[in-house]
Amino acid sequence: MLTIAHFSDIHLGQDHHGDAGERARRRAEQVVAYLDALPGPLDAVLVTGDLADHGLPAEYREVAKVLASRHPVLLCPGNHDVRAPYREVLLGEAPSGGPVNRLHALPGADVLMLDSSVPGRHDGLLDEETLGWLDRTLAEGPADRPAVVAFHHPPVILHLAYVDPIRQFGEDRLAEVLDRHPRVRALLCGHAHTGAATRFAGRPLLVAPGVVSTVMLPFEGSPEITFEQPPLIAFHLLDDDGRLTTHYRVVSPA
Repeated sequence: MLTIAHFSDIHLGQDHHGDAGERARRRAEQVVAYLDALPGPLDAVLVTGDLADHGLPAEYREVAKVLASRHPVLLCPGNHDVRAPYREVLLGEAPSGGPVNRLHALPGADVLMLDSSVPGRHDGLLDEETLGWLDRTLAEGPADRPAVVAFHHPPVILHLAYVDPIRQFGEDRLAEVLDRHPRVRALLCGHAHTGAATRFAGRPLLVAPGVVSTVMLPFEGSPEITFEQPPLIAFHLLDDDGRLTTHYRVVSPA
């Protein structure tokens, strides 16, 4: 059984209600403390983008401190992240501007973290370099080894006026790659600041709740974005038959 905790959009460095980012940091620390206090281990914690709010090196240094956990932590960039300082501070690499794509071989499954960010834009796209890497990496693994693909931007409409115009576009190209690799069991993403579940390319697409804020559905009334809801996380369980089950938890203040 593969066990993954999943959350997104911590936006460290963000300034809300005049607190100079303290609120965002406290909420992220609250989530990590909750996971570290679990009596059992997790195979990984996935954070699907928007780690920093402005993509500054100082923000990534704070991200590294806040996300330090007893569990393995896997990351990918979002539209608020900047590739060069992300690479330099979080990965210890030369500060290049190419997409940040990573394969993580976990017990019983591969997790592929993709970079759907487009420098200078808020909408998302998996570029040709990333799609080629995804195609090759999936082909190199055993056909019977399950895989999970994660990125920031959802490649579908979620019926959220605030999010849908800046979702991931060019999604037909992603679907074509996935069609060649049935070992991909699920897709995980963030960006929407709300927990959601749907399907894409015949597979579950699971959207992590946002930590820093929550985007409300139109019929829930105003405000469109609220900072009053508590942070949530998702637990994804991939069993030996390749079936994924997801549970959501509210992370209340200690």
